[in-house]
Amino acid sequence: MKKYILALDQGTTSSRAMLIDHNGRIVAVKQREFQQYFPNPGWVEHDAQDIWSSQASVIAELLAHHSINGQDIHAIGITNQRETVVVWDRKTSKPICKAIVWQDRRTTPFCQELKEKGLEDKIRKKTGLLIDPYFSASKLRWILENVPKAREKAKKGDLCFGTIDSWLIWKLSNGKKHLTDATNASRTMLYNINEDKWDKELLDLFEIPESMLPTVCDSSGEIAHALLPSLSEPIPICGVAGDQQAALFGQRCIKPGMGKVTYGTGAFILMHIGDKAILSDNKMLTTIATRIDGKLSYAMEGSLFVAGAIVQWLRDGLKIIKESKDIEALARSVKSTEGVFFVPALTGLGAPYWNPHTRGTLLGITRGTTNAHIARAALEGIAFQATVVLQAMIKDTSINISELRVDGGAAEDDLLMQFQTDLLGAPLLRPQNSESTTIGAAFLAGLGSGFWKNQTELANFWQLDKKYEPKIGRKEAEQRLVKWRKAVACAMTWSADE
Repeated sequence: MKKYILALDQGTTSSRAMLIDHNGRIVAVKQREFQQYFPNPGWVEHDAQDIWSSQASVIAELLAHHSINGQDIHAIGITNQRETVVVWDRKTSKPICKAIVWQDRRTTPFCQELKEKGLEDKIRKKTGLLIDPYFSASKLRWILENVPKAREKAKKGDLCFGTIDSWLIWKLSNGKKHLTDATNASRTMLYNINEDKWDKELLDLFEIPESMLPTVCDSSGEIAHALLPSLSEPIPICGVAGDQQAALFGQRCIKPGMGKVTYGTGAFILMHIGDKAILSDNKMLTTIATRIDGKLSYAMEGSLFVAGAIVQWLRDGLKIIKESKDIEALARSVKSTEGVFFVPALTGLGAPYWNPHTRGTLLGITRGTTNAHIARAALEGIAFQATVVLQAMIKDTSINISELRVDGGAAEDDLLMQFQTDLLGAPLLRPQNSESTTIGAAFLAGLGSGFWKNQTELANFWQLDKKYEPKIGRKEAEQRLVKWRKAVACAMTWSADE
């Protein structure tokens, strides 16, 4: 049998390639950053050609550095930044403009118009999403409205639209395949997650010609072949998923009630909810977790705008720590926050509030407050935010969280993880391998190509690093959460008139 799965992780700031062996271990990694463009306030763009060249180059470097060619690669898995929009010419394979990134807010006025027309409930029932510039549909419409001759070419069938996975598959296959998987399709606001197909009514609403759209395929299974000089022979592409769904799969959260939190700059929280698309009454998102053998599974998702970023701010803004890792020792130097609460809304509040105007707020400061109290309150603020999201998911689904699997940089902070499990009242499990996103893409590809036999075999590769159990009672946890909600209400009141 061939030795490796080649996993491609195309992120917001860099492109990576990894080799994963038959024991589920990462044996080699190459990474390259690419340029970010900010042409106007609130606008974020990428050059899709930069994305492709960076991804192709790390593949070539990885294989050359380890003297590996296509004969050693069993299959390719792809995971990607979600919602980012690329539009390219079907004949030339050249983008007609820069890619509009998921962070971009230029379509806020149009999204507001849709809300004022009372369309949010209809769109939510079809897509599981809230109306927001975050998602692909309004970005694609903006390109058709603002790039010269774009709509004219689209009507003729000369343009392709895709999220980043589609763009990579097109380039890897030399323009032979225009595809996306169901997880990425579910983030466009054009896909009916109940009927598992592009929605004609939504296409008409956003004025998107259906000819632009990629064919939707399974997340696991052979869909195309990569044709690159560095590979020496065609290699099947057998796994595709958006980054957060790939992380959920990589963490082996494949049953209802299993969830994961990725603590990065922000935090992404997903909980597997089974084979039915349960809609949220608490402003969570419902999204497709995987489509395997034509069968859909779903997840509920909530995002925090600020998690690890608050630690970076304490380091770079207040300069109370020299390195991010120093925060745990500083926070541990006091037994509690002494009543200090830190609402880390440096860029607004994400789920379940979705309030972009709220700003970071410190409450409960006295003459006795020190840097250590503020550091501890900042860490607790991350856990408070995540707990509120998880409790909303439990309320929406009536599914209790059996365990929470964690990854990302801040998951290495034992104090934060213990506080998180105390608040949630459920065990937290941190794996030995924190590269859940790329591993998830590899698992999907290996499962779809026969590199691994089944889900049971994959389960053996998930190895526990540390388990955290609650040490406080539910009454005490709820008392703390009541105070947290009061702190958030104060922060939102402060910014209510902005």
